[in-house]
Amino acid sequence: MTTLYLFGSAAPPVLGVGAVIEDAQQRGLDVCLGLTPAAAHWLEPQAAELERLTGHPVRSEYKTPGTADAWPKADVVLFAPATFNSINSWALGITSSFAVGVCAEGIGKGIPLVTMPCVNAAYAQHRALDRSVAELRGMGVSVLYGEGGFQPNPPGEGSDFPWRLALDEVERAVGAGR
Repeated sequence: MTTLYLFGSAAPPVLGVGAVIEDAQQRGLDVCLGLTPAAAHWLEPQAAELERLTGHPVRSEYKTPGTADAWPKADVVLFAPATFNSINSWALGITSSFAVGVCAEGIGKGIPLVTMPCVNAAYAQHRALDRSVAELRGMGVSVLYGEGGFQPNPPGEGSDFPWRLALDEVERAVGAGR
């Protein structure tokens, strides 16, 4: 079975991650859920159910050195939703959060990496976002942003997050890696 590390930041689409996990499992993926600290706080009431659903602990912190890993080795990583902060941190190599750290290390390990930013149109105007997206793409990360991916919405207005596109890209990335 293919192991998917699904990482999420604190953006509204993360609140529906249970349905995404079920969709990924129907596609034959063994899902391990990792969250940024703020996303873990948001999902704290659902943590036990998400652990039951995945069969793995939900992680938001680095493990202690010398401790065995609670997850199987990743075959592919999807970081979605990825906030402005997470995308910029990842591109700059600032690994203060577990989710960003695993993704940054994944580049060097050659793990197929997919991300879908979730930013509003105000954040999208900041030049750092375009630089970070270009930097990640230049390192081989499949970034689903803009045409064919997530389209920024006006601040304070939600939009449908295209999870299906993200999972389709995960399947494509896994197929290309074989």
